[in-house]
Amino acid sequence: MDNLNHLLEGFAHVVTPMNLLLALIGVTIGTAVGVLPGIGPAMTVALLLPVTYGMEPTQAFIMFAGIFYGGMYGGSTTSILLNTPGESSSVVTAIEGNKMAKAGRAAQALATAAIGSFVAGTIGTLLLVLVAPLVVDFAVGLGAPDYFAIMLLSFIAVTAVLGSSRIRGFASLVVGLVIGIVGIDSVSGQQRLTFGVPQLADGIDVVVVAVGIFAVGEALWVAAHLRRQSAGVVPVGVPWMGREDWKRSWKPWLRGTAFGFPFGAMPAGGAEIPTFLSYATERKLTKYPEQFGKGAIEGVAGPEAANNASAAGTLVPMLAIGLPTNATAAVMLAAFQSYGIQPGPLLFERESGLVWALIASLFIGNLLLLLLNLPLAPVWARLLRIPRSYLYAGIVFFASMGAYAVNAQPLDLFLLLTLGLIGFGMRRFGLPVLPLIVGVILGPRAELQGRRSLQLSGGELSGLLGGPVSYVIYTVIVLVLVWPLLRRYVARPFIKRQA
Repeated sequence: MDNLNHLLEGFAHVVTPMNLLLALIGVTIGTAVGVLPGIGPAMTVALLLPVTYGMEPTQAFIMFAGIFYGGMYGGSTTSILLNTPGESSSVVTAIEGNKMAKAGRAAQALATAAIGSFVAGTIGTLLLVLVAPLVVDFAVGLGAPDYFAIMLLSFIAVTAVLGSSRIRGFASLVVGLVIGIVGIDSVSGQQRLTFGVPQLADGIDVVVVAVGIFAVGEALWVAAHLRRQSAGVVPVGVPWMGREDWKRSWKPWLRGTAFGFPFGAMPAGGAEIPTFLSYATERKLTKYPEQFGKGAIEGVAGPEAANNASAAGTLVPMLAIGLPTNATAAVMLAAFQSYGIQPGPLLFERESGLVWALIASLFIGNLLLLLLNLPLAPVWARLLRIPRSYLYAGIVFFASMGAYAVNAQPLDLFLLLTLGLIGFGMRRFGLPVLPLIVGVILGPRAELQGRRSLQLSGGELSGLLGGPVSYVIYTVIVLVLVWPLLRRYVARPFIKRQA
């Protein structure tokens, strides 16, 4: 009850004309910037830090919260309409969302993304208020072996579950892992795969990789087929969800929320793992398996809900223990420090008004996003009516601008083109691009947690086995790997005998 009373006081701070205007500006900027390939909420918050120095901390963080949620939604827009994720957490949405758009159901895909984001964001923010202490205790109690097991499960999911060919999925994952290890080894200090280029010492930014593989790769693939295929107008459906769409979406929304919030609250979590697992779950549970890979609405609803629920989850360790779990949370942590505020266990006591106003602004921003984006669904969908030659030229332009803005290094433009050619080659030979992105994002984290586990055990492999969490995860991994064999040699003969 004390938390609810504090939340009501937070709403009293937010629902003033100026603060509501700042929240609206935040969600609008966040959505607009999230739509641009390669530019996400982390970069936007970083760019706006100097602008907010003259503002009160409460007003600044109300705007940051709107940018945070708006950027999460904006990344799904380009994933659906243009197959170019603005954020790594929107990669999974592109799989089914873009297929829906090409089938004339762009508005329905955008609608389920917007409503799913609202549902998951609202539930996630409520969980932030009600169960934050329990989630923090659980996350802090996990060790390096548990984190390593979680990431290994994600690798298995994208190669053994998502891909139609395990060999091609594994090959794509290996390419991603190789790209992910470029840079300086954090333990030995040795350079790996930098080829003497100083700019590669810090590794290749995941934004450059995602934009190169998806945006530039897709643009090159379309350009190679423009003479063979007509650049016809993609049909746009009614900008609302029908009864069947609602029926097929509400359960994925809830399941995606259940995946997203706890993973977002974990120090090694983030939005990538739950979106991958949500997609794999929906593909297994769907009554329409033949539609997956061709535009299944469950493949948009679940991952988008997981994405936005994880956004609320990331605020739990950031506010309660001062631990950021993604880039945006890290920039917001820097913003706290710029105001002389140190997030941690005493934050809720020392800056109670600021914290609860920030949490209340998440509810307000979530509602504003729904009201803002549902009417604009047909406007976003009309982007597909632009001739493809102009459209993909614009994509390459904004992708190049976004990739250059990451580090302001000309080398990133060369890397962008190289990765675009790799993405083109993967499309040409039928390799899925999703395992590559997973390898780039999670490969360094898995290496770090695995090496920590082995160091703690003196190099014994038994160190990779932690507590009950890792045992459960390894059991799931074994079941995922052996299930095709069991289905082939046990389930089918049993079904034949029953017949």
